[in-house]
Order: sequence, then C-alpha cells, then structure tokens
Amino acid sequence: MFWTIWWVWLCAALVLGILEVLVPGFVFLGFAIGALAVALLLLNFGLALSLSVLLLLFAALSLVAWLVLRRFFAAPRGQVKYFDKDIND
Repeated sequence: MFWTIWWVWLCAALVLGILEVLVPGFVFLGFAIGALAVALLLLNFGLALSLSVLLLLFAALSLVAWLVLRRFFAAPRGQVKYFDKDIND
C-alpha cells in the first residue's frame, strides 16, 4: 500500500505546511511536523507497518509536536493584550 512509502508522508507534510501558511490559526503545523516525523521514521528505519499503526503514530507525533509548539510559542501565562485604540479612531 502506498501509505508505507516515505515520500507520501513527506508530500502530506508539505501540503499541511502550505495549508498552515494559507490558513491562519496555528492548526496545521503540528500535523505537518507529525507527517514529517513519520516520513523520517519510514525512510530511516524502513518500517513495514499497517495503516492503522501509521495513523496512530502520526496522531501521537502530531500531538507531541503541537504541545511543544504551544509551549514555546504561546503567550506568557496571565498576559492579556489590551487595545488602546480602535481601528476607526
């Protein structure tokens, strides 16, 4: 099956990375990193896993990537953004 080929996951990572640039909201970057990690695992270790195991691995790696990104790029705890001027002023 084509899901066990490393470059398929690399293409998925590329598409998800492009979606992150096009769609604001910090949503797709964790998924792109997860797909890239699966691609690197398949490339380096040549794992022959089933689709369900690959999807579970992708989900776990994406979750870890998203949590790490949120930890490093989130606003400091308790910080609130105040706006002094309105766009119409």
